Amino acid sequence: MEVQQTQNTAIEKTEEITESKEELLWYAMRVTYRRELSVKDKLEAEGIECFCPMRYEVQTVGRRKVRSHVPAVHNLLFVRAGEERLKEFKSRVPYLQYMTRPLDGKNRIITVPDRQMAQFMAVASAENDKLIYLIPEEINLAKGTKVRIIGGAFNNVEGIFVKVKGVRSRRVVLLVEGVTAVALTEVSPDLLEVLK
Repeated sequence: MEVQQTQNTAIEKTEEITESKEELLWYAMRVTYRRELSVKDKLEAEGIECFCPMRYEVQTVGRRKVRSHVPAVHNLLFVRAGEERLKEFKSRVPYLQYMTRPLDGKNRIITVPDRQMAQFMAVASAENDKLIYLIPEEINLAKGTKVRIIGGAFNNVEGIFVKVKGVRSRRVVLLVEGVTAVALTEVSPDLLEVLK
């Protein structure tokens, strides 16, 4: 009995060491049937870092209006894990799927660089009702100017200053390539630094 417990402990320590050596990446994931919050809870229960962009929405329940915290982009979840650990988790949760994009004639799993993800999380976590979530195809980034915001709530966030459909003024758009884009609230031009 003690030998079995010792072996189990050794296996767990080996798994921890292997996992710590494994490169952690941010993966863009699809969660079918709007189960993003239940999957997020399962990931967090296993100590896997994840992020689900959220927003407030006013819903009518009966005769009352209730302000609810809901996913800003349905079926989207970002997971930071090592490749093997994520594969193992996915094998137990079949409705969690990799997002892919075509590259060099093959579909490649979408990963997001740490710096870009940190900026996206900072913006998406802001309690701001005027953030607009878009799919990348909804905007023409080629017509925009690459900028960095200097000062204010979004200090050091880099994005594209561009016209967004349905909005009067131009906005800074932060793009997670192939996944989503978020248009920030109006930013004063004197807070923008043009990047080359």
